[in-house]
Amino acid sequence: MNQWELASWRSKTALQQPVYPNAEHLAQVERTLGSMPPLVFAGEARRLKSALAQVANGQSFLLQGGDCAESFSEFHAINIRDTFKVMLQMAVVLTYAGKCPVVKVGRMAGQFAKPRSAGSETIDGVELPSYRGDIINGIEFTEQARVPDPERLVKVYNQSASTMNLLRAFSQGGFADLHQVHKWNLEFLNASPVGSRYQQVADKIDDALQFMEACGVGSSMSQFQETEFYTSHEALLLPYEEALTRRDSLTGEWYDCSAHMLWIGDRTRQIDGAHVEFLRGVKNPIGVKAGPSMDPEDLIRLCDILNPENEAGRLNVIVRMGADKVEEGMPKLIRAIEREGKKVVWSSDPMHGNTVKASTGYKTRRVDDVLKEVQQFFQVHNAEGTYAGGVHFEMTGQNVTECVGGAFEVTEADLADRYHTHCDPRLNADQSLELAFMISETLKKARL
Repeated sequence: MNQWELASWRSKTALQQPVYPNAEHLAQVERTLGSMPPLVFAGEARRLKSALAQVANGQSFLLQGGDCAESFSEFHAINIRDTFKVMLQMAVVLTYAGKCPVVKVGRMAGQFAKPRSAGSETIDGVELPSYRGDIINGIEFTEQARVPDPERLVKVYNQSASTMNLLRAFSQGGFADLHQVHKWNLEFLNASPVGSRYQQVADKIDDALQFMEACGVGSSMSQFQETEFYTSHEALLLPYEEALTRRDSLTGEWYDCSAHMLWIGDRTRQIDGAHVEFLRGVKNPIGVKAGPSMDPEDLIRLCDILNPENEAGRLNVIVRMGADKVEEGMPKLIRAIEREGKKVVWSSDPMHGNTVKASTGYKTRRVDDVLKEVQQFFQVHNAEGTYAGGVHFEMTGQNVTECVGGAFEVTEADLADRYHTHCDPRLNADQSLELAFMISETLKKARL
């Protein structure tokens, strides 16, 4: 490989990038972002890499979730709090059942850019450029809104900084205290059977904490009062990522300080592409999406490029096959990784391979398909004798009606009630908890 430089990706083919009408305006914004403080710190990214090394070694479990695409219009402290709250609930369920640490990573504070299958869309005979996320253009179907605007990068930075500040306050300021486990429930979960199951787990945790205190074991330790919560997003818009990359003053190494973890999407993982070139040079933990078209030998080459030292915790293979395709597509990937002795975290993205169009015209996902893909993911790993290390999914703490099914069933007729996503449909809190309970049963069986 040629020597890596911060801008070496610019000599490669960069897919899914917008064409800005004024290149100098974009360059000016990049210089502005380059002078801004980092959103995360190199030491935090190193801590996440260490935590993910434990996942790769089968000693922890990765829980990664959050918005499909963050937006300017839904930016609100309550929305951030509620998504964080559901992540805490899911982590508690998984920790309690699996008796192992859960690494919590949010798709938050930077998940604004979205790859698209087509460069344009047509409505009522009018063709306009596709919406590519609020970091690039507007969702309104007008010619003006769909023009890529560099100033949006600065707005994304400012919103991400505010979100990071709030997440740090929630995770370190008492909100994540296990003594508050009952208070994490959302109001609309009270009528749900999944909400009732969560209350039972919360009761047992309360009993355990009280027992510890009665025995003189301090449940006031920081491990019970605080939590580590990391951020991640797809490193899609490369000018933004380059502008927020900094050289660590302690190690001299480069870190992309827009998030703790970045991943490469299934559409931009070309071996000789700009996204692989950029991310091979930063020291953050990196993810690679692996869809049905992933060739085992290409996966090995990506491992060699992105993780040449074969460091545990550096590389996360995020499998997104679609229900009924995992058993065919994943074993050959696992066998190639095992044959070459590569150290990776395996996680399941059961969302992106299961998007369908409802009879009402809405893009949706069926909860049964999501659950099925996760089940198949665990079954294949069990059959191969390897460790199913985590899940990666799109969810929100809002009471949305975007995915059909679930214990508290959302029908296709319900989709129009609270369909708020700016891109792909997300699980609501009830559906997310249902997924957590299903995984918890699998973890419990594996532990036994």
